[in-house]
Parts: sequence; C-alpha cells; structure tokens
Amino acid sequence: MAVLASVIALLPGLFSYVQMLGQTSNSSLSIRSIEWLRSNGARALVNRIETIYYSLTAPSTGGPALRALPHQAGVAVAAGGAAAKLKALRQAVVYLPPRVRPVIHPALPGEGVWHPTFVGGGSANPPVMITSYRPEPLYPQLVAGLAWINQSRTDIWLYPGMHQPSVVMPSRGPEEVPPALRGRLVATFNSAFKLVDSGGGFAYDGHTYAPMVNGLSAIVRYSNGKLNIIDWNGGPRVASNVVYARQNLPLIIDNGRINPNLSDGPQWGATLGNAIQVWRSGIGIDRHGNLIYAVANYQTVSSLAQILLHAGAVRAMQLDINAYWPSFITYKRPGAVNPANLLPDMTRSPYRYLTPDDRDFFAVYIK
Repeated sequence: MAVLASVIALLPGLFSYVQMLGQTSNSSLSIRSIEWLRSNGARALVNRIETIYYSLTAPSTGGPALRALPHQAGVAVAAGGAAAKLKALRQAVVYLPPRVRPVIHPALPGEGVWHPTFVGGGSANPPVMITSYRPEPLYPQLVAGLAWINQSRTDIWLYPGMHQPSVVMPSRGPEEVPPALRGRLVATFNSAFKLVDSGGGFAYDGHTYAPMVNGLSAIVRYSNGKLNIIDWNGGPRVASNVVYARQNLPLIIDNGRINPNLSDGPQWGATLGNAIQVWRSGIGIDRHGNLIYAVANYQTVSSLAQILLHAGAVRAMQLDINAYWPSFITYKRPGAVNPANLLPDMTRSPYRYLTPDDRDFFAVYIK
C-alpha cells in the first residue's frame, strides 16, 4: 500500500517531466532536465550542487602566461589592415572606443585593440567592434571578450524566445532573427536571467507583461530608437514612450562606480552566488551612449563589473551566466553570413539565433 501511495505521489512529477520532454526546444536534454528540476521544487538543491561543482573546478592562481590571445573569428579585417583602417577612421572625425588598456605586462599582440566585424553597410563608421584582453593578473590565462555597439549606426531589437520570458503573450513572434531582416544583421546577444530568478519585469511592444520592479537594472528601448541601461524607478508599468524593457538584478555599475553591494549574496537572487566563478555576461553603456558587452569564464559578479568598468562602461547590468547561456555572435556580411562567437570557447553554436531559441535575445541591425 505504501509503495502504491508513493507511485501515485510521483505521478504528477512524472507527467510534468514527460510534458516538458514533448515541448519544442533547442536546448540539450541535460540542460532541460536541470531547468525542470529548478522549476519543480529542487531549485535550492541544484544551486547547491552547482556551487560545489564550480568551487571544486575553480581555476588556480598563477601558472604560465598566454603567448597569444585566442583567435576571434568575427574580426572582419586582417591584423595589419585593421591598424591602418582604424587610423583612418580616427582621422575621419568619428568616435571610436579607445584601446582597452592591458593590465598584464608585457601586453600580447593586439590585446585590447578594437576590430570591426562587418564588411557591409557602405560606411567607414563600424556598427560593431570587438576585442579581447586578460583582465586579471592573478589568472594570466583568463581572457575576456568585449564588443562595442555603435548606437548611431545600429538598431537593436529584443525577441522573446519559445519559453522565456515565461509570460503569457498574444504572440511570441518569430523566436529567431526574422529571415526578412537578416540582410541588415550585424550581431546577436543573450538576454538575462529567467524572471523567476531575477524577480524583475518584462515589457514588450509597449505592454507590461511582468511588473517592473524599482531598484533593479533594466535595458530599455525608447520610442526614439535609443537604448539605455538604467536603475529602474518608474513603477510597475512602463510609460508610453518605452518600446521594451528587460530587467535583471541591480546595476553592477552606476555613475561610473562599481556597486558597493556586490558582495551581498541575497541581493542577487536565487542563482549561483555572486562569488562563484563561472561564465558571466553583462552589458554596459559608455559616456557616449554606446553599448559595451562583456563575457568571460571564471568570473564573479565583482570581476565582471571590473571588466565592464575597465572597458569604459558608466552603467552596467549582469546578463545571463553559466556556460550554456551567454552568446555574442557577429556576422561579417549581409544575410547573416559568417557567424562567429565572440570567444572561441563559448559553448553555443554561432548559428544559435538563426533558428527558434528557448530564451529571449537581442538582435543588432545596421541602420
């Protein structure tokens, strides 16, 4: 009788798991199973196991330094040609980000030097540029990838995924980069935590689907086409001039200063702790209103903030974490040709957002 009662008690969970398996998804079975456990009462257990695993696999300090930076396949101009092209651009009275100052010496060839990624568009003013550098002298083999998005040349749109954000919408849209718009596509990048993990809000096409929360960060697009990264204080619903807004945890940089509360674990939600070294991604805005994306392995919240600050961000928010979720993908030519990950050891395929994806993401188009 006890066995029968146990079996009956397990049936709802089994039905839920089978139902999840029947859903369309582009995530691996192991990831889907972990996410199912998180959503069905085992969140604390999964977080604890992950914390133990990442603590045991954390990198050791020191070790041999790199002899060269990993190749960034998204660079559109060869190294020698890039230097000459950038010199010409700087003389053309267009703003370009300064070189990211190396923090480990001697610097490696090309360290912190920005490179254009898109060869179309008919303009010398690049819409997206990328670079990499070693951000931490104690870990000389770690490399951070950076991307700079020129707001004067780009149009940035948010697309809901097949399952995230988990809100009820009349239509979730294409859940991928629309084929009709790929002729102008120059980059795509991941969004933020699940709303259940961040406690944040979500607004799309001017409608608030999950209440916005004061005191949390938000990446916001306004009706004039501009994006901003802000500390949200506008109440639970977006104003009429907001096209979309996606929240995550509190800002990690504000007014050019790192958030002094980054060591306060509870503030960062039901996720891997702020001090656990994992893949982390973030997005910032510089003093000229351009965006800076950063991603690197073995990062804490504090070290991610330091990377973005060092690259010139005056405000910044953390995006998604863990190896499976961060993606920054560039496309060299119109039509989403030659997709390339920002760093070669990023987990997901560079074709990720050219088919329907589980999670929401941003697409960057040339104007």
